[in-house]
Order: sequence, then C-alpha cells, then structure tokens
Amino acid sequence: MIDHVAVRAALRAQHIETPSWAYGDSGTRFKVFAQEGVPRDAYEKIDDAAQVHRFTGVAPTVALHIPWDAVADYADLARYARDRGVGIGAINPNVFQEDDYRLGSVCHPDAGVRRKALDHLLECVDIMDVTGSADLSLWFADGTNYPGQDSIAARQERLSEALRTVYARLGPTQRMLLEYKLFEPAFYTMDVPDWGTSYAHCVDLGPAARVLVDTGHHAPGTNIEFIVAFLLGRSRLGGFHFNSRFYADDDLMVGAADPYQLFRIMVEIVLGGGLSAAAGVAFMLDQCHNIEPKIPALIRSVMNVQEATAKALLVDAEALRGYQAAGDVLAANAVLTDAFATDVRPLLASVREELGIDRDPIAAYHRSGYFEKIREERVGGAAAGWGA
Repeated sequence: MIDHVAVRAALRAQHIETPSWAYGDSGTRFKVFAQEGVPRDAYEKIDDAAQVHRFTGVAPTVALHIPWDAVADYADLARYARDRGVGIGAINPNVFQEDDYRLGSVCHPDAGVRRKALDHLLECVDIMDVTGSADLSLWFADGTNYPGQDSIAARQERLSEALRTVYARLGPTQRMLLEYKLFEPAFYTMDVPDWGTSYAHCVDLGPAARVLVDTGHHAPGTNIEFIVAFLLGRSRLGGFHFNSRFYADDDLMVGAADPYQLFRIMVEIVLGGGLSAAAGVAFMLDQCHNIEPKIPALIRSVMNVQEATAKALLVDAEALRGYQAAGDVLAANAVLTDAFATDVRPLLASVREELGIDRDPIAAYHRSGYFEKIREERVGGAAAGWGA
C-alpha cells in the first residue's frame, strides 16, 4: 500500500540545489553563446537562484564555483543569499583552467603546482567556514593523454596526499564529495575515472568523504542505479550532479534524454532510504544551458527531478518485495513500470499549493515579469567561466 500522506510530505521536504554557473553565459568548446539578462556577478546569480526557489519551493541552496564566483566578502554574499530566501550550498574549487594545470593539479609532477592547487582547495574550505557551506565538491581534470606520460601509480599517491590534507582541514559538520569522470579532458587516463576509484579514496579518508555521482560521467550502458544502490548501502553516496546525456558529458537538462533512467535512480534512492535527511544525499544540478533560457531551464530541471521522485515514491515497495521473493519477474517489473506511467503532475501541483506557490512554476515565472526586468537592467552579462 502507498502512504499518500508520506508521499506528499517527502515531496514537500525535497531539496534540489542549483549551480551558480548554470545562470551565466555558457557554451561548448567552440563557442560561448550570449543571452540577455544573464548575471554579471555572484550576487546576481543569487538573485536568479532565489527565483527558481520562489517558483518551485524546493531549491533553497545555490552552489558556488571558485574563482568564477569570487567576491571580496563571502560573509556578505551569504547574508545577501539569506535575505533572498536561499543559502550557499556546495563550494566547488577550480583547479583546471590555469596554464599551470596543463599536466594536472594535485597530481601534477611538479611539487610547486601541486602546492598551488592544494592552497586553492584549502582556501575553499575557508570559504565554507564563512558561508556555512557543508560540502566541498571536488572534481579534478587531472590525467594523462599518452602512455608513459607520467606514472599512474605516482599520480594516485599525489592525489591521496592532497585529499588527506584537505580532509584533515574540514570542520566537524563539513564533508568532502569526490566526483569522478571517465574521460575528458584527459584521454588516456583520468586520475579519478570511476566510482570505484572515488569510493576507494573516500574509504581511506573517513566517513566525511563521500562519492559524488554525475549522471553524465559514465561509459555508455553503465548501470548508474546499481552504483547508487551500492554506495547508498554503504553510506558513501554523497550526492548527485544531475544532468542528461546522449553521448558523453553533454550536461543537458536532467531527464531530457532518458527520463526512465532518472526514475530508476530515484527508485533506488527511495527504497534505500536516501530521501531522509539522515542519509545525507545532496541532490544538485550540474547543467550547461547553451541555447535555452537559464532560469526556465533550471525550473524545468527541478520539476523533472520532482516528477521522477514522485513516481519513485508511488512504487508499492511491499508488493515489489513480495514479487521479488516469489521470483515473479514480470509482476515485479510491472510495479516499476506502472509507477513510471503514472501522471504525477496533478499530485505535484497540489503539493505546490500546500507550499503556498503556484501550481505551474514555469507559467508563474513568465507572468512575474522578472526576465523583462533583468533584460533591461543587466547589460554585458558574464560568462560562467568558459574560455571559448
């Protein structure tokens, strides 16, 4: 039986973090596409993130990317966010866009470059202290392009040393989330290429180190829901960078390419207790809105995660376990497919009314006139950090 009261409570309590870099101009390796009204600094990114939360009710934090979002006074930025009804989420260091990092950052063969990268990671922990951020989100572009370019084993030792130093600096309520990526920008080896590598380093570090799963960072055909179930069962799933892909790290809107995969991931989250606050799973977006308007795209992405979550909550877990125990393959599969086929939009519209917001977030945003306001006020918006 489905406890519909619990379903509605879970949907009201869900938190989905938006990324500051998704609000600025972005593009591909070939071109950054300019749009009207995009933010010119971190404060205006906060303003836009507050709009997403205003119209969805479930996006109360915004992740920062340093130095893309560098400001003179981070305490002031945190106060500014609070005044607008949102908070600072994960802090994301950038150790991949300077010439010094051509051969890597914390895995670089030169000790001086490694020290520079490490100092930046520690600086980001300082920013966490000031802003109240709980998560340090780490992704390294480190790797090699050619066999023999560097020692694979030595690079792992350098990585371990850096991670240990940063982990020791974390406060008692702070965590380290270690992301992985199969390939790009390195094409022979990536130093954190998969969830197993990330998991091994996190186990070595301690309970405050967890794996961050970016849904676009896997080989074709990878069963991401298996990874989710495994990590969740061992209390090592730190969170997600939700996006969608057709070929590789496309960073498209979550659920755009394969909404059934997003549903299957959320099923494992729900059945494994991952929606509870105690599980500590952070639901974050990491997307690159090149051709679509920024704020509506993020609102839509939040709604897509909500819909997948709602459908997962409608899975009859008791019936599913019974069919599984009986070996009834078709009936067990039908429990999932029936839940996925459910139109949860009326349910979510009702939940939004309970939150005191409009039933249709996209329509409400367009009626608000916010875009017309920022289009007039903001001229010469800043790129999120792309150098193309």
